[in-house]
Amino acid sequence: MRSHKQLFFIALLSVLFAGCGALPPAPPQQPPGATVGVPPARPSAQAETAPNMPERSPELLLQVLATEGFDYHRGGQSHATGFDCSGLVAHVFQQAYNFKLPHNALAQSRYGRSVAQADLEIGDLVFFNTERPYSHVGIYLGDRRFIHAPKPGAVVRTENMDARYWQKRYDGARRLVE
Repeated sequence: MRSHKQLFFIALLSVLFAGCGALPPAPPQQPPGATVGVPPARPSAQAETAPNMPERSPELLLQVLATEGFDYHRGGQSHATGFDCSGLVAHVFQQAYNFKLPHNALAQSRYGRSVAQADLEIGDLVFFNTERPYSHVGIYLGDRRFIHAPKPGAVVRTENMDARYWQKRYDGARRLVE
């Protein structure tokens, strides 16, 4: 049954993104001054952004769906090692767009541009305060759902943003691709 849902979701996403070009976008440049491993200050509404944000592509969502069900592993950022939340996001954007993100949720929250919760689109990053501000990240899938690597002992899975737990901890969202 789960594979039927995934196939339906992939087909739906293919229809939604049918207007995208066939060639992959050029890899974006890193924001000036971006430092991997050093948590930046709380993100502002006008964070450093790549000058040319890539266009949305169905490849992003195919990469996201390919991670579902893999084990959580702190520090993990591949199918072989498993994923933590920021490793999952970094892996997906690297595979889909050749866009290198730091392996740190707080650092990832400085990329792209801020998006109001009411304006979320598929592929936006959603951030939560699970230990401290911007300590957890996932990728928005539409219909108030996001995919993430939740915690040790769990697997990459989708969640409903309207669940009380996530509502209380929502920190904001960023759009990396247009």
